[in-house]
Amino acid sequence: MNENKKSGIPMYYVYGMITIVIWSSTFAFSKVSMEVFSPPVLSMYRFIFAGLFMLVFAIVKRIGMPAKQDIPIFILSAAIGFSVYQLIFNKGISLLTSATACIIIATAPVITAVFARILLKEKIRAGGWIGMMICFVGVLVLMMWNGVFSINTGIIWMLAAAGLLAGYTLLQRKLTRSYTALQCTAYSIIIGAAMLLLVMPFGGIEQAAAAPLKVWLSTAYLGFIGSAVSYLCWGKALALTDKTAKVSNLQFVQPALAMLWGFLIVMEVPTLDMYVGMIIIIFGLVVFSKFK
Repeated sequence: MNENKKSGIPMYYVYGMITIVIWSSTFAFSKVSMEVFSPPVLSMYRFIFAGLFMLVFAIVKRIGMPAKQDIPIFILSAAIGFSVYQLIFNKGISLLTSATACIIIATAPVITAVFARILLKEKIRAGGWIGMMICFVGVLVLMMWNGVFSINTGIIWMLAAAGLLAGYTLLQRKLTRSYTALQCTAYSIIIGAAMLLLVMPFGGIEQAAAAPLKVWLSTAYLGFIGSAVSYLCWGKALALTDKTAKVSNLQFVQPALAMLWGFLIVMEVPTLDMYVGMIIIIFGLVVFSKFK
C-alpha cells in the first residue's frame, strides 16, 4: 500500500486541505479576538500560545539548535514571517472583512515571484505577467467598486503583509538548504513569539484582564491550531508531494472558505464587489501558477 495514500486520497492532499481550512478560519477568529485585544496584543498572545506549542514539540522531536552563524537569519525570518508580519496582518484584518483580507493575502505568491525576479533573477514567462496583471485588476475592483478610487488602508496593510509573507518564503528557500522544514518553522515561531513579548507593556495585561473566555478560546485556537498545527501540516504536505504546485494550488479555495468562515463566525455578509474581486484575483492566480 502506498504510504502517501489513505483510502485512495493522497496524504499530501489531506494535510494540505487541513492547512487551508485552518488558515481560512484564522481571519474570522482574529475578528473575535479583536473584540477585546488590539492588533498588537492579539499578535503577542497568539504567538505565546504558538511559541509554547512549538517549544514543547521541538524538545520532544529533539531538533537541536541552529548554528550560531545562522541565528541572525532566523531572527530575520521570525520578524518578517511571524512577529512583524502578524502585527501588520492583524492591523489589516481589523479594517477589512475576513474574505477581503484573505483575497489580498492570496496575492503573496505573485509578490514572491516579483521579489525572486528582482533579487534572484528568476525568469517569469509572459503568462505569469498576464496573471499578475489580472490579479492587479482584481485589487482595483475592490478599491474602485463604487466608481471612485478609494485607498482602503486595510488593503494597503494587507498588501504589506503579503509582501512580508513573500519575503519569508524566499528566506525559507535559503534556510531549507541546511535545515529541515520543521526546524525552520520551529526556530522562526519561537523567536517570533519572544520578540512579540515586547508588546506586553502596551496594554497586554489590562486587555488580558478584560478578555472573556470566548476571546481567550479564540486566541488559543489561533496560536495552537492557526499557527503551530497548520504550519506543521503544511510542511508535511510539501514533504509528501512530488510537485509543490499540487499543494500550493490548494490555496485557490482559501478566499471562498474565508468568506464562509466569516459568515459562520462573525456573521459577515459577502457583498458583490467581494465576489467579483475574488473571482478575478483567483483567475489571475490560476493563470500565474500555470504559466509563470
